[in-house]
Order: sequence, then structure tokens, then C-alpha cells
Amino acid sequence: MKTMTRFAVISALALGLGFSMPALAMGGSSAPATAEPAKADPNLDAGKKAIDAKNWAAAIPLLESVVAKDAKNADAYNWLGFAQRNNGNLPAAFDAYGKALAIDPKHRGAHEYLGEAYLKANDLPKAEEQLKKLDGLCSFGCAEYTELKTKIAAYKAAKPS
Repeated sequence: MKTMTRFAVISALALGLGFSMPALAMGGSSAPATAEPAKADPNLDAGKKAIDAKNWAAAIPLLESVVAKDAKNADAYNWLGFAQRNNGNLPAAFDAYGKALAIDPKHRGAHEYLGEAYLKANDLPKAEEQLKKLDGLCSFGCAEYTELKTKIAAYKAAKPS
């Protein structure tokens, strides 16, 4: 009986706020069911495939074309930064990560990769700042936090005191 009562209360609240129960179950969006999903840019997929193949030089122009068409795509800027960093262009990587974080300050991937770029630039304090930001973003831990923490530990172990 308690479960049914809770469901009734949640349903009433959700409907009163303009949410349908299916929308509430899917994250609270009140978008109509007839809305078409945004079409993914094929260059984003091709850029990710080039990254998977570690073909940084091929990934960069593909991802640059994505952000040229969609300047608010934090994921594309993050991947562009990743490709630039691995291609050895740290200034371009820092720029791309900065744009990703300006769009989405909570983008965990961009914080992780920015921290890794700082390690590549031998700037441990700034890498640790990114780890601290991830700690605040990841309530119960997350892969990005764990990965950056591991890379920072390896960086420290490799550097003589």
C-alpha cells in the first residue's frame, strides 16, 4: 500500500509540474514524443574512428569541421583537444578543452583530458586542479577521476623528487 501511495504522490507531483510519467522515468524531459532526435554529424563518428585508429592527423580536420558547424558541441571540442594533444599540439589542445569547458563546465571527459595535457606540459599543480574538479563532479567516483588520478600517480613516480 505504501508503494502505491508513493507512486500516486509522485505521479500527482509530476503531472502538476507538467511532466508525463514516461518523461519523468527518462530523466524528466517534457519534450513531446514526436520530437525527432538530432542527427549526429558523420564527421564526428569518422573523427572518433580516426582517434580509435590513433590517426590523429586524420581526426583533427574531421573534428574541426564538426565544431565549425556546431560551435556549441562540447563533445566535439573535447575529442578535438584529445586528437590535438596526441598529435603533439598542446596549445591547440588547451584551446579545444577550454572551449569544451566553456560550453559545459561539468564535462568530465574534458577535465580529465585537460589534466592529462597539463601533465604532458609538466604542470602538475594544474593537473591536480583538474583532479580536484573531477572529485567535486563525481559524487561516488567516476572513470575520469580514477584515470586522471592514476596518470598523476604515474607522473609523480616517474619524476625524481
